[in-house]
Amino acid sequence: MKTFSLRPPYSRITIVLVCILFISGFRYAGDKDTNSNQNLLQFKSPPLPESFSFAGEQVPLSDPGIREQWDREVLYNYYLPNSILYIIKLSHRYFPQIEERLKLHGVPEDMKYLCVAESNLQQLVSKAGAAGFWQFMPGTAPAFGLEVNSQVDERYHIEKSTDAACKYLKQAYAQLGSWTAAAASYNCGMGAYAGQASFQGTRNYYRLLLPEETNRYIFRILTFKYFIEEADKLGFIIDKDQQYTPQSVRRISVSQSIPNLAEFARQQGYDYKSLKYYNPWLRGKSLTVSKGKTYTLMLPGGDK
Repeated sequence: MKTFSLRPPYSRITIVLVCILFISGFRYAGDKDTNSNQNLLQFKSPPLPESFSFAGEQVPLSDPGIREQWDREVLYNYYLPNSILYIIKLSHRYFPQIEERLKLHGVPEDMKYLCVAESNLQQLVSKAGAAGFWQFMPGTAPAFGLEVNSQVDERYHIEKSTDAACKYLKQAYAQLGSWTAAAASYNCGMGAYAGQASFQGTRNYYRLLLPEETNRYIFRILTFKYFIEEADKLGFIIDKDQQYTPQSVRRISVSQSIPNLAEFARQQGYDYKSLKYYNPWLRGKSLTVSKGKTYTLMLPGGDK
């Protein structure tokens, strides 16, 4: 939350251009002797759709300024194909889990693309200390039901952090009146958004002047939605057998402290690395379970 950062594109784009030179995405126009443009690399600007929506709300693409703002984000990300392909692969694994939680809370399914914009579907930690798929700050997380301490950090728990994000988004929607505004406030905060809306006389995201990160935030979300939904059309081709599939797990309830998680993992027939991989919210080498509390651990394999 409020962790969105736009990296300067120049160094990354330079690296990508070199890769594209040797891998794909370029072509020579013809024989080097026929005209002066023949040895130039040629890049194509991807098309934008005539209409597009987010969370059931139309994007005003008839406005040239709005269309250009979105075009900027599409161009900045389109020529990072390695990153986009990896995100698309990850989406096949994690979207079903995220979609289930969004549906349970009555939050539009499109909010899964906000999660992509926040973390690229990876358990990242920002320079400011925001963590997990939904990038909650350690001070903010407990207000939305997440436990954060040296042993347990539920910002890394995909289901619980999604539940927490849903709580935030529903509160923001109730205050700001639209899902687009709620999503934008995830970057700048409800109070900051409401303050600008009051000062400028509109709550419409597309009509507000906001901090630069937030001005670009929704368009970044739209870009990931466009790329993932129209992957084949835009040239991001992933064969079905190359997609990352949802992981089969079995769940066990733990109501007593575990002094040594590595030993516990071996007792369950697994190693410590697997235990931490399936439960990234376990941050220490032990787990203290308070009286009356229960944790659910995930282990490889189907439910038993």
